[in-house]
Parts: sequence; C-alpha cells; structure tokens
Amino acid sequence: MERIGIGIIGTGSIVNTYVQCIKALDNAELVALYSNSPNRAKEAEKQFETPVFTELEAFLDQPEISLVCICNQSGLHGEMTLAAARHGKHVLCEKPLEVTTEKIDVVIAACERNGVILGCVLQNRCSDTYRAVERVVKNGSLGKLLLGNAHINWYRSKEYYANNPWRGTLQYDGGAAFMNQGIHTVDLLLNLMGDVQSVFGSTKTRVHDIEGEDVGAAVLQFKNGAIGTLTAGTALVPGYPERLEIYGEMGSILLEGGNIKAWNVEGVPKPDDLNVSGRSSGAADPGNIGHLNHLIVLRDMLAALLENRVPLVGGLEARKAVEVITAVYRSSAEERPIAL
Repeated sequence: MERIGIGIIGTGSIVNTYVQCIKALDNAELVALYSNSPNRAKEAEKQFETPVFTELEAFLDQPEISLVCICNQSGLHGEMTLAAARHGKHVLCEKPLEVTTEKIDVVIAACERNGVILGCVLQNRCSDTYRAVERVVKNGSLGKLLLGNAHINWYRSKEYYANNPWRGTLQYDGGAAFMNQGIHTVDLLLNLMGDVQSVFGSTKTRVHDIEGEDVGAAVLQFKNGAIGTLTAGTALVPGYPERLEIYGEMGSILLEGGNIKAWNVEGVPKPDDLNVSGRSSGAADPGNIGHLNHLIVLRDMLAALLENRVPLVGGLEARKAVEVITAVYRSSAEERPIAL
C-alpha cells in the first residue's frame, strides 16, 4: 500500500500521540518534523529518529510530505496553515484552527484557493459513546430539543501555565478555560444542539496569573428554540470530568468523562456494546488523554485525501465552536448578549 507522507509542526507532548497513530497506520509515514527551537529539534530528532527542521520553508519544501499536522501554539495555527497551503500541502490542525473567526476565514479561503484539504482535530466526536448519543439525537429519538448543557470544570496547576508561558495568553492561546480546555465539549454540544442564535456570558481570572479566564459561564439561545448553558474553569479544585447534558421532550442523556451516566430515551434502550476501554478525562491532568480517537481522526483524514472529500471536521465545522467561545468573551467584556 502506498504511504502518505506526513510532516508535523511542533514538538510538544501531543506529538507523541501523532507518532503513535502514524505507526499504527499502514498507509502513513512520518517524514519530518519542524520546531523553531534548535534545542527541542535536537531532542525530537533523537527521540523520534526522524529529521527535524528548524527552518519552516525547508520543512515544507520536502516533496515527500503530502499532509502537514499542526501541533504548535493555537495562535500560530493560522500562520502555519497558510504556509502549508502555499506549498500545496494538505492540513490537519489541532484545535482550534485559530483563535478568532476572522483568522479562520482567511485560513479556509487560502486552503480553497490552493486546492488543499483542511481538517481540524476535534477527536472527542469519535468515541463510541458520543456517536451513540449523536445517533439518537439526530434521528429524532429525543424529540424536540429543550436544553443542552456543557460543563468543563477542570483544574490546572500554576506550574502548568508557568512552564509554558504561551498558555493562557490571548495572542497564542486565544483565552484559557473555554478556548483551550473547553472547546472540545463546546464542539460536542453544538454538534448535537445545532447553531447558536445568541450568547450571554461572563468570564473572570480569579486564581492564575494569566491573561485568559480560569472560570466562566454562559447562557446560549439556539436557533431551534432550545436553550443551553456552558461552564468552564482551570481553577476548580480538584477538577471534575467534563459533562454533557442533552434534554429533549422524549428523554435525556448525560455524558461524563466520555461515559454514559444516564440514558433515558423513550423506546430506545441504552447501548451495551460500546468500547469504553482506555477512556479517560483530562480534568486534572492534560496528559491523561489516550490516542485512539486521534487515530480515528487521522485515518479519516487520509481517506479524505484519497477520496478528495471534506474530512470528519472541516474548516467551516471547526469554526462554530470558536465563534461561540469568542462571543462569550465579547459578551463578558461588553456585559451584554451577543448575536451570532
């Protein structure tokens, strides 16, 4: 089987997940990595036994690279995607695509202009449990949707931010608890509940020495008439598993840490054949997240390249959570509801 050459931008801890996934795929091959730090480049080259470039253009000039996986700071995702697109490389980017919708729109347009496929990693959509919930919500088994809540009440130590100064900054992280930790669960909520009409939110920085928020809450009005709430934090000791609650006129489902905690769907029994092995939450430890969902995302992205189609989460779909989160930030700053 012909292998698709992959290059990775970034050498942080998430790269271990990507390397693990690539090794598990018959049609993928790690060609090279890029880091703007000579010291980290040397360490990564030794660790992964793969060439690591410190010049972005030299990295992107490698003809064997067809797909670039972007795994560096959130606020640099757009810059890296634009560079990859100019070189005719397809892009799979870690969340978020960028930290503002304006930058995301530029990225989407550039990929379309250069004829490259753009995908975003929102891997929590891939779990068996979430897919089971998605099926019953989208086939109408819950009836009219009434209320959808997402809670990401996590904890991060002060060292988490101090050891990586870009974290929690507006320029490189786009915020904090919502944009970094919360975006996955916000994405899941929007995928189930539909498009948002307006947002009224409040965010504060109460504990950590960061620009972004370490606690926040918001009320959502959905276009289908449902309402919802969001809460998020990185100062909430000890950090609880993320929680998703979906209520419809014919039942409700609660997910916690990716596991079904309650299933009350009229006429539909709780599925009992779900693969729950290895499931974990990053509630208190960002390293406590497995690779299997990333593997599904990467496998789908490779298939999208071969079939010339939009991947599991394309640019427009990935834009939705960023639009809601930035609306929460704007609402908090202006102390008023924001229409989307």
